[in-house]
Amino acid sequence: MIGSVGVIFGETGSHTYRFAVTDPADVKRTDYVKVWHPTDGWVLGQILTMTRSAGNDNKDRLVATVSVIGARDNSGLLRSPKTPFRPGDKVYIAEEDVIVDTLGLSEGGAYLGVLDGTDIPVTVDRNKLIQKHCSILAMTGSGKSYTAAVIMEEMMEREVPLLIIDPHGEYATLKEPNDDPDMDALSEKFDIEPYGYDNVYIYTPGNKKVCEYADRTLRLNGLNLKPKEIIEYVPSELNNTEIGLIYEAVNALKHDNINYTIKDVLVEIGSSHSNTKWGVYNKLEPLLDSEFLSDKPTPLVELFTRGRTSIIDMKGIHPEVQQTIVSKLLSNLFEARKAGLVPPGMVVVEEAHNFCPEKGFSKTTCSDVLRAIASEGRKFGLGLLIISQRPAKVDKNVLSQCNTQIIMRVTNPNDIRAITKSLEGISTELEEEIKRLPPGVAMLVSPDIPRAVMVQVRARKSKHGGASKEISEDIEPEEVDYEDEEEEIEEPARPSVGGSIFRKIFGRG
Repeated sequence: MIGSVGVIFGETGSHTYRFAVTDPADVKRTDYVKVWHPTDGWVLGQILTMTRSAGNDNKDRLVATVSVIGARDNSGLLRSPKTPFRPGDKVYIAEEDVIVDTLGLSEGGAYLGVLDGTDIPVTVDRNKLIQKHCSILAMTGSGKSYTAAVIMEEMMEREVPLLIIDPHGEYATLKEPNDDPDMDALSEKFDIEPYGYDNVYIYTPGNKKVCEYADRTLRLNGLNLKPKEIIEYVPSELNNTEIGLIYEAVNALKHDNINYTIKDVLVEIGSSHSNTKWGVYNKLEPLLDSEFLSDKPTPLVELFTRGRTSIIDMKGIHPEVQQTIVSKLLSNLFEARKAGLVPPGMVVVEEAHNFCPEKGFSKTTCSDVLRAIASEGRKFGLGLLIISQRPAKVDKNVLSQCNTQIIMRVTNPNDIRAITKSLEGISTELEEEIKRLPPGVAMLVSPDIPRAVMVQVRARKSKHGGASKEISEDIEPEEVDYEDEEEEIEEPARPSVGGSIFRKIFGRG
């Protein structure tokens, strides 16, 4: 054990104390320190703040304020000292074994990285991640998608089924090994090797033109839909008259005893003499455009099975249609899990503020099912990993159900407030720490660990696909010859109500 780094002075308590730092080079903010207590033995603490003040001799004095973590008793329970520390007690840097034992850092779980400023591995229990849900909250550029991919890698290595809602196509590179130029150094630091995961399949709800790298198309059942199901698929709100037309059309098709599609429903609505049919046409048009409804839907047992990761790549899909797809897909998955038709696993929702927004910001068709999974999913072994750069805009009921929270740099006051409301016992010092976190460092709040810890997230084994695109300064603007070039400007055609969808159904405008 190295010599002391300071001496406790002034008023002390069982939860905090201050000490005068002997040598500023020996300690820094967030370091773990220990003090010998006559009753409890070595007690672990963490430096929260460091300030300079003038001593009695008018010389500068560096003062560290420590938050007491505690010590393990004979039963292994973590306890704070029952009596205060004594002024004059010496403070020492805590060794790794003291930190590991006191914080209860165990091995064998999902490996997230190392305790910031140390080489101590930090893992979390995979079962608790699934059963009790997880959130990753950070402002853009702080590393939230990178950290999410680290968790995905840990799940894939235990063959946990994953269904990833990927609005921007960030996770397709899970298939490719990490090609970072610094990978040799990262491999040594985190004891990992580059690896591309084989059992990853990319689905697009559109077609291969929309997502050229997709492995398959995602299709949901579009055959013989009940009126209620059709209404659930419509991204915009229908009035009572429009709903009535849909019911009439479906009942007529059922009476004919034939299999029918959305297109058949629209043809039937077209026979109505009501002008309301044009409003229904326009509201159902996105369903025909998106192509995700089919008489040959993608089986859930294909999407969600042990050892398989399915990425639903939403690139190129209209936001309202994305919400409709997610709503139906997750509703079907949740019901299948309740019935035991698919194994336990995890759903990953990127840009969660767009799919389960807080009341008052907006309303989406998939909010209800995400709230249901958040509140009931643990009973059925269906976990959520929620990712967002706007915590204040995420449904607070969903956020509060995430027992594991990984928080990276956040500076927006509203987002900070949303985070502190979803966490119990977060201090003002930790709030300030969130604003200062460097990229790649996260505050981990986990039921496995008695207090929030700072973690340097490990390097990915797979290639990172979520980096911001850089605008090259080397690109020369394309030269355009405008010389003597005149173009006749045509008068724009008058729009015809329902024209485009009319052509899709009947082949004429």
